[in-house]
Amino acid sequence: MARPALVTLTTDFGLDDHFVGTMKGVMLNINPSLSFVDICHRIQSYDLLDGALSIALSYTYFPPETIHLVIVDPGVGSARRPIVAASPRYKFVAPDNGVLSLIYEREANLEVRHATSERYFLHPVSNTFHGRDIFAPLAGWLSAGTELDQLGGVITDYIKLSVPKPERASEGQVRGVILKVDKFGNLITNVTPEDVPELFTGSSPPFRITVQEYTVTRIYSSYSMGKASELFAILGSSGYLEVCRNLGSAADALQATRGTEIKIKVG
Repeated sequence: MARPALVTLTTDFGLDDHFVGTMKGVMLNINPSLSFVDICHRIQSYDLLDGALSIALSYTYFPPETIHLVIVDPGVGSARRPIVAASPRYKFVAPDNGVLSLIYEREANLEVRHATSERYFLHPVSNTFHGRDIFAPLAGWLSAGTELDQLGGVITDYIKLSVPKPERASEGQVRGVILKVDKFGNLITNVTPEDVPELFTGSSPPFRITVQEYTVTRIYSSYSMGKASELFAILGSSGYLEVCRNLGSAADALQATRGTEIKIKVG
């Protein structure tokens, strides 16, 4: 027996309005057997990088053929394009504004199409709710078996965000930035084990991680290893280095936000 089609939703719509429920209704009218998973509806408003991170850190944990609907759309009503992207395992429906930038980095065999076939839109198309009138219908028709080439032609000039990368300033010194502050106040950086492999050996050399003039000198394998109120580093489940505080907010303690620089000195 075939598994029902699955659509995930990642948006900045929040949970206080009708937006998310209305999009699901549109899709169910097209494919009544559709199943949904809400990844996140609390993306920071208009924040494309936050949306890009959220979908990039979650999409691979879903079954093959899942359709990922990603709506963070500060350019709604403008000339920005609706796109459908397909990898060998997943499909993505989103505005062409860079919100899929990390998917482009992680998926080598990705085909991106500009969705121009308006017969697959809901009419009339409003100027303010393309999630309902364009993107939800596209996801619904994909879930019902519509072929990609029916939606529009392949493009290669899709928008990519300039996602900040760590820089090796000199031997043993790396500069990075905080990409995200999670709900617990953990500071998720853009630094991975590939950027500073010395930190993740069995017995790492002495190191200093500096954030807002505060220095962290310990890295643990779990949050619970930190003492109460201690600031320390950890390799988080996202694969990025995090600066944390056991049972407390590192963001509050350090007055750090997204974009705050971190410096790592090893040895």
